[in-house]
Amino acid sequence: MKHTRLRIVELDGSDFFDTGGDELIVLPLSGSCSVTIDGERFELQGRASVFEAVSDFAYAPIGARVQLEGRGRFALPAAKAGRRLPARYVGAEDVPVELRGAGNASRQVNNFAAVEAFECDALIAVEVLTPNGNWSSYPPHRHDELEEIYYYEVAGGGFAYQRVYDGMDLLAEVRSGDLIELPCGYHGPSMAAPGYDLYYLNVMAGEVREWNFVDDPEHAWIRASWADQELDPRLPMTAARRHP
Repeated sequence: MKHTRLRIVELDGSDFFDTGGDELIVLPLSGSCSVTIDGERFELQGRASVFEAVSDFAYAPIGARVQLEGRGRFALPAAKAGRRLPARYVGAEDVPVELRGAGNASRQVNNFAAVEAFECDALIAVEVLTPNGNWSSYPPHRHDELEEIYYYEVAGGGFAYQRVYDGMDLLAEVRSGDLIELPCGYHGPSMAAPGYDLYYLNVMAGEVREWNFVDDPEHAWIRASWADQELDPRLPMTAARRHP
């Protein structure tokens, strides 16, 4: 991928790395850690799992030296960047949480690094939680100006399915720890099997930091149908402050 990166770190002690030409976020998936960025230290409280809480996070700019100390599993979503911004910390209580869709297309979106929520030079990243039996990334849509990476976790050792088409053709069974790179094409739905809640981390970047998307015209009518449906009462799935 030209613009977008994602690394999952299993930490048991400490890790050092340089960001180089990438900006990145340290996002706890499970566990907690301290993050030191060019000598500035941030304590991440983290969470027990992605299905239990929204997490705090830290941002590291290009050209930075980063040290992680702690235990757990951490996502490092990153993007090629040209502008150096300051290192920052955001508490979990300040992450905007959106309840999107309706009926069996209801899902929760943690917009921790969405365009309108957090300033980055290029990186866009959000978390999506889908109750078991529901579909998300639906109706299918595309935004070919952006590369995208999906990283999945499935509760209870279960499985889910991901569909991608028009540019690449994929129907994949996914389980915890799986990752799919989407350089182009319509993607969706992401299908949570009955009995198994689904989490995925979306990481996006391109030449311009704009989250433009286009629904597949054959399925765009689905959005209008939500007006007559209730939101799934299982949402929100995690303890979080809901933002309008």
